[in-house]
Amino acid sequence: MSASCRPLGPVSIAWMIFYLAAACLGSGEAADGLPLASPSEVGMDAARLAEIPPRMQSFVEKHQIAGAVTLVAKDGKIVHVAAVGMADLANRRPLEKDTIFAIASMTKPITATAVMILRDEGRLSLEDPVADYLPAFKEARLAGKPPARPITMRDLMTHTSGIGGGQQNQGSLAETVDALAAQPLQFQPGEKWQYSPGLTVCGRVVEIVAGMPYEQFLAERIFKPLGMNDTTFHPTPEQQKRIAVLYKPGPEGKSIEPTEHWLSELAPDRSPNPSGGLFSTAADLARFYQMILGGGRLGAARVVSNDAVREMTRLQTGDLKTGFTSGNGWGLGWGIVRQPQGVTEMLSPGTFGHGGAFGTQGWVDPQRRMIFVLLIQRTGFDNGDESDIRAVFQRLAVDAL
Repeated sequence: MSASCRPLGPVSIAWMIFYLAAACLGSGEAADGLPLASPSEVGMDAARLAEIPPRMQSFVEKHQIAGAVTLVAKDGKIVHVAAVGMADLANRRPLEKDTIFAIASMTKPITATAVMILRDEGRLSLEDPVADYLPAFKEARLAGKPPARPITMRDLMTHTSGIGGGQQNQGSLAETVDALAAQPLQFQPGEKWQYSPGLTVCGRVVEIVAGMPYEQFLAERIFKPLGMNDTTFHPTPEQQKRIAVLYKPGPEGKSIEPTEHWLSELAPDRSPNPSGGLFSTAADLARFYQMILGGGRLGAARVVSNDAVREMTRLQTGDLKTGFTSGNGWGLGWGIVRQPQGVTEMLSPGTFGHGGAFGTQGWVDPQRRMIFVLLIQRTGFDNGDESDIRAVFQRLAVDAL
């Protein structure tokens, strides 16, 4: 049965009017940073995509989320972007398409891209021992002995370094990395996969090699060229007004209530966290993902080489058990869908992306040339990478093909 002939299901007339009005703007206008296209222009079904907002609203009504921003792009064009629910329940502030979210570990692929920019320039190699840049790692020990081989930059980017520790900064970035270097290793480098703050160490290496603060490097080499104007470690006072509140389950799961996270204290002197410190929007993330999908280029902006993109987004971890969903593998800073199943069953093998601690998700299906961005803010629920919210959103988007 073709997409246009499938039954629509319970889609409200109100949502259909909302979505079709947006779709009919045509590809000549810009929406949220990338060209906006009617779904039919890229071979997609507007009616199917129109089911996404009411399905997200159903999760609001079940007290699973306060709201959601969803974005789908195909062939470099946005074919769906919508916001439902509230950014702040207490103050009745609705979510908007440009609401700013704490994206937590979705920061990691951006840090990996910074490393690869320096690699493109011949200023570092993935096989370099991290101790070449951070001498404290010369003292790394496993059960009181030096590891069998040095920890490399590649190990850091694939979570196979053996470094343990949390994802939060402890003082400055330099102090955080020194503290990580002083901890005993948990296994031999390359021996297994274990989610780690290895990308935090990478961020410190970027500072040393580039000779500038890590956040400045990201701003100059990634955010500014891509027009990612709302992606930052330090939201301005005006941007702070657009940040979504984080929610956790209320008593007996019959409500949700506000809570805080490690980024809630918006102190201007807080150190940047390369593993999980960024705030961003759906529009900005779509631009970053489209750049990666475009082999390192977005429009006239060449951020990183096509070779670097291939290296980041190919399977680096062999048969090691990795990630937070079945059939997952790991690239350089990116999760990789090796064998689609469960929450990823609708995606193509080789799809790459990353989730965040507060339920946010961003995935790129290179075979279909599609981008999926889901932004929510919640904690205390089940594994965000395996959430029903993610599965429903991706399924509806893919079924629109």
